[in-house]
Amino acid sequence: MSEITRRTLITRGLVAAAGFPGLALAERVADRYGLIPPDHGGVYGPGETLTYAAQRLLTGRSLAREFSRGQISTPPFANETAPPTDAFKRLQADGFKDWTLSVDGLVAHPASLSLDDLKRLPLRSQITDLACEEGWSYVAEWIGTPLVELLNAVGILPRARYLVYFSIQSAWWESIDIAEALHPQTLVTYAMNDGDLPVAFGGPLRLRVPRQLGYKSVKYINRMIVAENLQRFGKGLGGSNPDDGYAWYAGI
Repeated sequence: MSEITRRTLITRGLVAAAGFPGLALAERVADRYGLIPPDHGGVYGPGETLTYAAQRLLTGRSLAREFSRGQISTPPFANETAPPTDAFKRLQADGFKDWTLSVDGLVAHPASLSLDDLKRLPLRSQITDLACEEGWSYVAEWIGTPLVELLNAVGILPRARYLVYFSIQSAWWESIDIAEALHPQTLVTYAMNDGDLPVAFGGPLRLRVPRQLGYKSVKYINRMIVAENLQRFGKGLGGSNPDDGYAWYAGI
């Protein structure tokens, strides 16, 4: 069966299922194709499943809109974050030269990379909009290495399904599926506009996920784990924000 035919059948099945009470059939159809999000339980679970499955089928390869340099926000808006930890302050005082990003889990070559190591990987820049679930947004140029380049370097294993990523701010973590991790616009970002990524915007290192709401673009990242499932992380819902009631899949 062709990809288009398969997608058409699945999408029609999901749309038809959505008309039944509780959207239960939508979940069954999505499960058949491995499109069940980690927060599929509870009252809103069937709706979350339908949203995730439908968007993956219809927009799986789409690109976030990119803007011209003349459309960069001046100044961009930096939302508040928790006070920096002592560990962060020590690294900042030394110019972040000892900052590392560890990558482990379902990879052939676990690694711990410095900022200089990351800067030796292929570079990409994009001018995209960061949209917050609270209603504000700004456009900036984000510069870094495509996450796919980093994952290719460590060699993700075939059964990998998720990338879990953590901030040095200990309670802040999120995850995305491997499709989003391998998307060409998902960046490990270390620069913004005309310089290094400012601390207020996540410096020295931020994962930029432009096809999803801002809370998926976690600031101050220092660890990534490639995983088959998310059950052992937090409440098993895929992130600190889903643990607090937000949707795991935040596609826009």
